[in-house]
Amino acid sequence: MNIYDYEVATIDGQHKSLEEYQGKVLLIVNTASKCGFTPQYKGLEALYQQYKNQGLEILGFPCNQFGHQEPGNETEIQAFCSSTYDVSFPLFSKIEVNGNHAHPLYQYLKDEQSGILGSKKIKWNFTKFLVDRAGKVVKRYAPTNTPESIKKDIEQLL
Repeated sequence: MNIYDYEVATIDGQHKSLEEYQGKVLLIVNTASKCGFTPQYKGLEALYQQYKNQGLEILGFPCNQFGHQEPGNETEIQAFCSSTYDVSFPLFSKIEVNGNHAHPLYQYLKDEQSGILGSKKIKWNFTKFLVDRAGKVVKRYAPTNTPESIKKDIEQLL
């Protein structure tokens, strides 16, 4: 299996194969609208605007597993992200990233890049995974790593 073998649901319910992103650099992020890290949407959108024409795609996956900080439905999430942070990068349907019901994509991401001390568990909202153009998961970032702090890593892959 590789990153391109997974299918996800867009925030408006359409099924999408990640194969559509082949040849792109991906930054995959579990997001939430009512989190202390929510302002990172601004930095993520800035990265997207700066590098999308060079092949960067940011994929946002809302998740309500951490402090119930993503309580809304997909319509509410999309409206919030658009009106508050002008998010234009792709958002997907709300998923789980840990536990028995974790989305297969996140099971794969965690297997490819473990967290601190080898833990595979996602610790909180805005954990980020960087994927190169060949589909290899090259790095995992903690929620405290701001989008601006990972800019150089993205530039190296572009």
